[in-house]
Amino acid sequence: MKEIFINRVENISKIVLVENGNVIEKYEEDNRKKRLEGKIYLGKVENVLQGMQAAFIDIGEDRNTFIHLKDILPKVNVVKTPEVNEEKNIKKLVKTGDKLLIQVKRDATNMKGAKVSTHISIPSRYFVLMPNTDIRTISQKIEENSERERLNGIVDKLLPEGFGVIIRTSSLNKSEEELEKDLKSVIKIWKDIEKNINKEDTKFPRVVYMGQGFIEKLLVDLVDKEIERIVVNNKEDYEEVKRVSESLEENIKIELNLSEDIFKTYDIEEQLAKSEQRKIWLRCGGFITIDKTEALTAIDVNSGKYIGTKDLEQTVFKVNKEASEEIAKQLRLRDIGGIIIIDYIDMEDEEHKKKIIEVLEENFKKDRSKTQIVGFSKLNLLEMTRKHMKGGE
Repeated sequence: MKEIFINRVENISKIVLVENGNVIEKYEEDNRKKRLEGKIYLGKVENVLQGMQAAFIDIGEDRNTFIHLKDILPKVNVVKTPEVNEEKNIKKLVKTGDKLLIQVKRDATNMKGAKVSTHISIPSRYFVLMPNTDIRTISQKIEENSERERLNGIVDKLLPEGFGVIIRTSSLNKSEEELEKDLKSVIKIWKDIEKNINKEDTKFPRVVYMGQGFIEKLLVDLVDKEIERIVVNNKEDYEEVKRVSESLEENIKIELNLSEDIFKTYDIEEQLAKSEQRKIWLRCGGFITIDKTEALTAIDVNSGKYIGTKDLEQTVFKVNKEASEEIAKQLRLRDIGGIIIIDYIDMEDEEHKKKIIEVLEENFKKDRSKTQIVGFSKLNLLEMTRKHMKGGE
């Protein structure tokens, strides 16, 4: 049984996805902070930095945003156009005072302004629409060739020229009618954006598309995960959940529980506290530690109290195997992204190393985020990457 709990305490909203009583994903939003990610603006080029091949864009907010040359150059289909003569001088592409249609890809931090791009993407339930490109990709989590061919065939028939698209995992086994309805709705959003851009009021900078809110974005991503119940502790959030659920035509049980903290009511608080700990114990008696740095996340596997019953290599493999299952779970739960280095207990058997990678790959199938396992390095460290979810796919 899968459930979603939305808990707002003072200015902090937290959303957790629970499966059979276990928290498997968690997200948090500070309602005092203005969230820009996903919004589309008609911005004004404030300053061009040729040395950095970048520019600062005024979008009408408190701080200017940052754009790099690669996010201004047209996004091309490298299969159809393998050789692209890229313009390396940003000053030949934009100049101070220019009007530029951009989308916020990453919110500002204390140190950096928001990052933006001219590569627009508009998510819907089954697709991510990419105007002004012919790029098409399909989720790697859709593995059957027959289903991939079916979905690509439907998109071939339905997608107008001038649009690229990402076919999302949620499109798996959906009917052509459902897919067509969803694709038409997201194309209409883009057409409305174009009308907004081209209207007589040419004032800029200004926002032309507000994007999905925190709760809406998560619900759109999660409703296809066999959700049976959504519990909310705030009247405003409850109305938002009902609106989104009705627009998605989903018959999910929605409950309003006005308890001050429903995480305590449903025994979720303790699980969330454990998810913040550096050390996580394994069932066998071993443990892993997770340390996040600016550049990467380092995970160390230790045998701990486990001494094994057979030879050393089998003991090491058992700890590493169980650690792999827990690591996949923790990366998803903590939404850890970027470069990840795993220091397993040294294994001499190459077959055991292959099996460890297989265990990770199998467990990552449950993760909505994109992961890539590079493999073991010469120093016997497993290298991999994971993309931050932030509520999206």
